[in-house]
Amino acid sequence: MNSSIKDLLDELKNKNIRLSHQRLKVLEYLILNHCHPTADQIYNALHKDVPTLSKTTVYNTLNALVKANIVRPLNIENAETRYDINTFDHGHFKCESCGDVVDFSINLDALKANDLNNYEITDKNVYFKGICPKCLQI
Repeated sequence: MNSSIKDLLDELKNKNIRLSHQRLKVLEYLILNHCHPTADQIYNALHKDVPTLSKTTVYNTLNALVKANIVRPLNIENAETRYDINTFDHGHFKCESCGDVVDFSINLDALKANDLNNYEITDKNVYFKGICPKCLQI
């Protein structure tokens, strides 16, 4: 990750996002777990330690972090949204066997879409799917 937790907390304060205990735990989870989790995965991981946490709080927190450009939503599959604390340009690879999602470096500015010259592009994503090295060895 390219930002420290202090930088992210300062950014949240500057954007007037309230820093409740639950929100801090969600943010901390994303910082410590670069697994591109879903909201349900975050909830399940935190609920034992934060019994007052609700799924609604997790979703609302993620929406606030996305709106503040601190977290990036990933829609690699139609049925799931995953969340990435790394908001810098990079690609994602999803293993079709184990479901892991990993980052990879890519120069998104080098991608050209000549048919879109008169369009304003607000987001670029590159997703690859296949089998990861760990699953290929099984």
